[in-house]
Amino acid sequence: MTENRYGDTKSRKQIQRRVGIGRWLREIFIIPGMEAEEGYFVAFFLPVLVMLVTFVNRRIWPFGDNQFLRTDLYHQYAPFFSELQYKLQHGGSLLYSWDIGMGVNFSALYAYYLASPVNWIVALIPKAHLIEFITALIVLKIALSGVTFTYYLNHHLGAPMFGAGIFGVFYALSGYQAAYSWNIMWLDCILMFPLILLGLERLVFEGKGLFYGIALGFSILSNYYISIMICLFMIVYFGCLLILRGACPWKKFWASVGRFAFYSLLAGALAAVMLLPEIAALRRTASADMDFPKTWETYFPIFDMIARHMCGVTVETGLDHWPNVFCGTAVFLMVPMYFVSRRIDRKQKLVNGALLIFFYASFSINILNFIWHGLHYPNSLPCRQSFIYIALLLTMCCRVYQNLDELSERRIGMFLAGAIGFVLLAEKTVTDDAFKFPVFYAAIGLLGLYALLMFLYRKRRFSAETMAVLLILAAFGENLANTMITSVPTTSRASYTADNAGIRMLTGERPTDVGFYRIDKRDYRTKNDGAWMNFPSPSLFSSMTDANMTSLFSKLGCEGSVNAYSTQGVTPLVNSLFSIRYTLYNREQNDPNLHFIQESAGMYLYENPDVLSVGFMLPEGLEKDWKLSGSIAPEVQNHLAELLGFDDLMNSVISQEKSGMLSFTADESGVYYIRLSNRSVKKAKLTVNGRTQTYEDLQRDYLIPVGYVNAGQYVSLESTSPVNEEPRGTVYRYDFDALKQVTSVLGKEQLNVSEWKDSFLSGTVTTAKGGDLFLSIPYDKGWSVTVDGKKSIIDEAFGSLSKVKLDPGTHRIELRYMPQGLIPGAAISGAAVLLMILLAVFGRRRDRRAAQIPAEYHHSEELELKGEHIDEEA
Repeated sequence: MTENRYGDTKSRKQIQRRVGIGRWLREIFIIPGMEAEEGYFVAFFLPVLVMLVTFVNRRIWPFGDNQFLRTDLYHQYAPFFSELQYKLQHGGSLLYSWDIGMGVNFSALYAYYLASPVNWIVALIPKAHLIEFITALIVLKIALSGVTFTYYLNHHLGAPMFGAGIFGVFYALSGYQAAYSWNIMWLDCILMFPLILLGLERLVFEGKGLFYGIALGFSILSNYYISIMICLFMIVYFGCLLILRGACPWKKFWASVGRFAFYSLLAGALAAVMLLPEIAALRRTASADMDFPKTWETYFPIFDMIARHMCGVTVETGLDHWPNVFCGTAVFLMVPMYFVSRRIDRKQKLVNGALLIFFYASFSINILNFIWHGLHYPNSLPCRQSFIYIALLLTMCCRVYQNLDELSERRIGMFLAGAIGFVLLAEKTVTDDAFKFPVFYAAIGLLGLYALLMFLYRKRRFSAETMAVLLILAAFGENLANTMITSVPTTSRASYTADNAGIRMLTGERPTDVGFYRIDKRDYRTKNDGAWMNFPSPSLFSSMTDANMTSLFSKLGCEGSVNAYSTQGVTPLVNSLFSIRYTLYNREQNDPNLHFIQESAGMYLYENPDVLSVGFMLPEGLEKDWKLSGSIAPEVQNHLAELLGFDDLMNSVISQEKSGMLSFTADESGVYYIRLSNRSVKKAKLTVNGRTQTYEDLQRDYLIPVGYVNAGQYVSLESTSPVNEEPRGTVYRYDFDALKQVTSVLGKEQLNVSEWKDSFLSGTVTTAKGGDLFLSIPYDKGWSVTVDGKKSIIDEAFGSLSKVKLDPGTHRIELRYMPQGLIPGAAISGAAVLLMILLAVFGRRRDRRAAQIPAEYHHSEELELKGEHIDEEA
C-alpha cells in the first residue's frame, strides 16, 4: 500500500526505457490509454457476474423462493429500511418512530444503520420488492468497491493497468465480503476506503487535502463505526507516508501534520449532523460501559492466520476471533516475490512488512482487538478491520504484478515450491474446522495455475488479449468458488413475507386523531416486526437499544438482552402499563379475556383487556415503594397489586418435575405462565393439548407464556438444550379480577390523547390532587413538554420511562421531540460544507494561477530577448 509513484526509486519511465523482452512483457499487462478502462469494466462486472451466478445457484428470487437476508440483515437492517421507506413515502418524521421499541430516536438509528445517501432511493421502490432492492444495493456496492480499489491502484502506482482491475475483483469479493457482505451498512466504508487512502497520499505528497477530507467525511457520514477503524489506520498510515517521504525541513513536516489534523477534523465536522445525535443516544446503551482489558492474551498463531488466505476456508462470523482474509491464493506467491524484488525500495518493504506484522498482532492480541473495535470486543463478526489488511496485501501484490518481467522462470518455480510447501505444512499443523480437506488440494492447484500464467507471461506464448482472458477466467473461477463455498447463505422469502398481507390489512393506515395504542405480535419473526410492517410496536433489537429499557423489561418478566427487549413473556399487567392495546396472532385464540377484532389472511387481531392510556397519574408514593429489583418477575407484579391493596396477580399452582420435564394439569381454566428457576435450560419444548412450541434463550429468565388452558388439560415443558438439564420452576395462573382492580385505580386519571404523530403527542388530563403524570414513553432528553402552553420538565420514571409533574386541575399536555445534538450537529456540518466549498474554489484558483505563471514568465522572457535583439540591431 505504501509503495507509490512518489516514493519509487525507479520511475515508470526509466523502466519503460529498457529494451527487449522486459519492455515487451510489461506492455502485455500494462495497457496504456483507453485500454486501461477495461480494467474498471472487469472490476465492476466480474463481481456482479459472480454474485449473479451464486444467486442462481442459491435459488434467490426471482430464480427461486429464497432471499439474501441473514443474521442482522434479516432481523434489523431490512425492517429499518422498511421503516425509512414508510416515512419517506408517507411524509413521516425522521426524528422519532413509535414503530420500534415503545418509541425510539429514529435519527440516531438512522445514523447507525441507514445513513448512506443512496438509501433514499428506497422511497421509489414498491414495498413488495424492498428485499430485492436491498439485495441489488449490496451487489452494486460490492462491484463499486472493486472499481474504487482499481482506481486507487492505477493512481497509487502511477501507471494505468488493465491488471489493476483483477486486483479490484479480489478486493470486492474478498473473504471479508464473503463473511460480511450482508452487512449493508458497512459497505459504503469498504467502497470509500481506497479513495480515502489516495486522498491521504495526495495530502502528504502534494499538499492537497480536500479530496481526503471529503472521502473520509462521506465514510464517517455513512457509517461511523467502521469509520473508527479507518480513522485509526489513517493515523498509522500517515506516519508511514511521512517515513517514506523522507527527511524534510521541520516547517514542511509540521505543515503536513497540521494539514492532516485539519482535514481529518473537517471530515468529522462534515458528519457532525449524524455523529452528535448518535453520541447522545449511545450514552444510554450497553456500549456506554467500557472495561479495558487488564491482561494480555493471544488467540492464535500467525501461521494459522496466514493459512486462511486459501480459497474455500469457512468464514468466521461467530464468537471466535479468526480474521476473514481471503483475497486470492496468488498472495502465497506474490508476497514473497514482493520482499525479494530489486525494483521495490527497501524502505517500502520495511514499512509494509511492519504493517503486516501490526495487523497480525491486531487480529491475535486481545488489547489491540479491543482498541480497533472502538474500545469494545465485537459481539460476533470478528476482525472487522481486516478489509484494510486485504487492501494492503493486494496493493503489494499489484506492485509485484507491475514488475513481473524481472522474475525468471527459475525463480517462479522456487516461489511455487515454497508456497506449496507452506500449504502442505498447513495441512499437517492447522486443526481449525474451517479447513476442509479439499481446501489444501485446491490451493495447490490454484498456485500451479497462477505460476503457469506467470511462466506463459515470460515466454510470450500468447497474445496480450489471450493472456488477459486467461487472467479473467482464473480470477472469475477462484472468486466464484470461494463465494459459492463460503458466502451468500439464504432464508425463505415466502416465510419472511407470509403474514405481510394479513398484517397490512389489520393494521392499515393508523389514524393520528384517536387514542394512543401499541400493537404486539406473538410468534414474531423478528423483534423488529413493527418496523417491517409499520405498526407501533413495543419490541426492539438494535445496537442502539436503551440499556435501562432492557432492564425494565427483564424485571417485569419479558425478554431482555444486551441489545434487545421484547414482549416474549408479556403479561396482561405489562400490556396495560405499556398501552399495548392490540395483539396479532397467527391462529384463533380461545382466551375469553381477549376481544376479537378481525381476521385477515390467517392473521387475527385481538384487543387486550383493561389497557391503560400512554399517560396516567401515579398514586402517591407508588414509584418509590414499588420494588422492581431483588425479586422474580411474578413477585414484582404481585407487589404492585399489594401496594394498591389487592390480591396477587400471579398465583402459583401445583406442578411436577420428573422424567426430565416439568408438567401440570390445570385445576381450572385460565391463562398460565411458567418461570424456570434453573437458568442452565436454554431451550425447551412446550406441549399444550397436543400442540407444541419451542422457546429459546430461556437463560434470559423471561416468563414462558403457556396461554389459555382449559380445566383438566395437561401441559408439559421438556428441555431440548444440548446439556440435558431437567427444567425446574413454578407454574402461575393469572388473576384477571385482580388486574381489573389494579387498572381501575391506575386508570382513574388518564391522559386523553387527542393527536399523535412521529415526533408529537398531545392530550388532556384532569387530576384532583396533582402529582406525577406517568408516560409509557422511553425517557429521552430529546423530548420537551408544555403544560397549558408553558414549558415544563420531563423526568425519568422507574429508571427508564418518563413522567411530568402536574398541579391539580385540567391540563393540556403537548410533547415534541428534537434529538439531542441534531441542531448543533447540523450547524457544524453546514459550516463544514461551506468551508469545503470555499477551499475547493480557492484551491482551483490557486491551481490556475500556478499553471499561468510559467506561461507568463516565458512570455516576458521572450519579450526581453526580443528587446535585446532590437537594441543590438540599433
